[in-house]
Amino acid sequence: MPKTLRSFLDSVAHRADLNYLFQEMLGNMTVGHHNSTGGDVPNPTRYNVGLLGADYKIENGRYRFAKIYDGENWNPGTVAPLTQPGVNVKEGDYLLAVNGRNVTATDSIYRFFEQTAGKQIIIKVGSNPDGKDSRNVTVVPIANEGGLRNLAWIEGNRRKVSELSGGKLGYVYLPNTGGQGYVNFNRYYFAQIDKEGAVVDERFNGGGSAADYFIDAMRRQTWNYWSTREGEDFTTSVHSINGPKTMIINEYSSSGGDMLPWLFRRAKLGSLVGKRTWGGLVGIYNYPTLIDGGGVTAPRVAFRNEKGELDVENKGVAPDIDVDLDPVLWRAGRDTQLEKQSKLHST
Repeated sequence: MPKTLRSFLDSVAHRADLNYLFQEMLGNMTVGHHNSTGGDVPNPTRYNVGLLGADYKIENGRYRFAKIYDGENWNPGTVAPLTQPGVNVKEGDYLLAVNGRNVTATDSIYRFFEQTAGKQIIIKVGSNPDGKDSRNVTVVPIANEGGLRNLAWIEGNRRKVSELSGGKLGYVYLPNTGGQGYVNFNRYYFAQIDKEGAVVDERFNGGGSAADYFIDAMRRQTWNYWSTREGEDFTTSVHSINGPKTMIINEYSSSGGDMLPWLFRRAKLGSLVGKRTWGGLVGIYNYPTLIDGGGVTAPRVAFRNEKGELDVENKGVAPDIDVDLDPVLWRAGRDTQLEKQSKLHST
């Protein structure tokens, strides 16, 4: 350990403190994916908190449903408690009670849902804050709303791109280059092959693998048409979007999320719009386990470009068109990077 950090050793009171020193030490090597995690740490008892898949606002001394996320109730990862069959709850209703306990705006709403995830509970809702004409509804809260909120964001972006392009452009969001990224690509890309072009959004992409499959699919072109006596004509290649494509990137696109736009540019599929990516394109696997069960994610694979040169690591992939995500406009419901993409296709 460097002398500059040894003086802190006597103050280490928790494994997290030691991990912090490891990270400071490893950071001097200036390579991504080099981290220290885990170890002999306490495992305190944790209690789940059920969630209803909704945003609230406070009005008339009560919590009121401002937005209800509808999700996909056939999909285990995006079940929406308030849109299940027979659950009669609407945006604008007040949440009056949970399992018989009165709920007011001075209460922390989450304490009423402790240890309720996955269990049936009864909530009282109504259109009046005084409880007049209220009704009891049986619901099953979920433990995590992330899937619901992410789906709402994706679907909102898809509708926005369609609106701005007059229905001409498809929209595909890729959260990573692992399992969910492949699920999203196969679900959204091939469902929109009737579009004239596509916006591929890889912002916040968490990486995973070298997703050249995405590039191979997007490079497909129509070679010929087939006319049939019955039914609909078809093409070779069978599934392709032939028109222009652009990709949105940002500073949180990392690892495989660095490589994807690099491949997109290398394949000359279209323009990159947004901000320079994270700049961490090395590989980690089979890294050692420390004596107390912790680990150091030592990189062991370096990326080189087609010329054999080290590339992307500590540099990232720069956009062709640099566009900031304006936080003020974002709060107002606008996405400047997404809007720029759609304008590129319309000019």
